[in-house]
Parts: sequence; C-alpha cells; structure tokens
Amino acid sequence: MSTGFYFILCIINFILGCQSISLKDKMLDFYLIDDLQAKPNYPDPKDLKFIGRLDNQTFKRLKDKKIIADRFDYYSDFRWDTTLIKQISKTIHQKQLQSDTDVKQLLSLLEATEKNKNGLIAYGD
Repeated sequence: MSTGFYFILCIINFILGCQSISLKDKMLDFYLIDDLQAKPNYPDPKDLKFIGRLDNQTFKRLKDKKIIADRFDYYSDFRWDTTLIKQISKTIHQKQLQSDTDVKQLLSLLEATEKNKNGLIAYGD
C-alpha cells in the first residue's frame, strides 16, 4: 500500500469516524533486563534478550482484568522489576486466571523473567 493511498484512507477514515487504519499492527515488545541495569534508550539486541510481545487489545484486556495496573500505558515504554513481576504472578494465581487466553500470553513473558532472574522492559513499536 503506497503512502499516498494510506493517507487518503486515513482522511476518509477520520471523516467517517471509523477506527484507525494502520499499515501494520503495533506491538509492545518485551525484553529481559537486570533490575540494576540502566535503561537503554532503544533495545539493542546485543544488550537485551527479546522474549515476546503483546498486541494492544490483549494489553487492554489484561488491564481490564486488573492484572496490569492502570499506570502502565501501551504506547509508553515501561519497566517491571522482579518484585513487581512476582506481584503480578501472585495476582494471576489469586484470581485463578492461569487458563485465560490473554493471561497465558503474559505468563509466558513472566516465566521467562523468573527463569532468568530478570525484570523486563517494554518498548512500543
């Protein structure tokens, strides 16, 4: 899809009040990071290990289920240390949501952090 055509679609979309059209789905990328490591401006594959991603709708549903706190924004970079990750895991188990499809996606990220004894950092693309 050319940029000009995309621009026209966006204008039509805005006029009609429909949901936004995007060239690709935006994702929130998660990387392992040690709790004591300084925050890099952008994830460099040499410095951080990519462990997975979440789409906007999954992230929103996890917030609606009170698994992810409201202070975390899908469109802003954020970081979870090991203490917060343990708290999120505890909340999931207390609410008995381990079999929930959205929660399973998050659990795969959390399990990677626990296995590696790291926190995580998230970057939107």
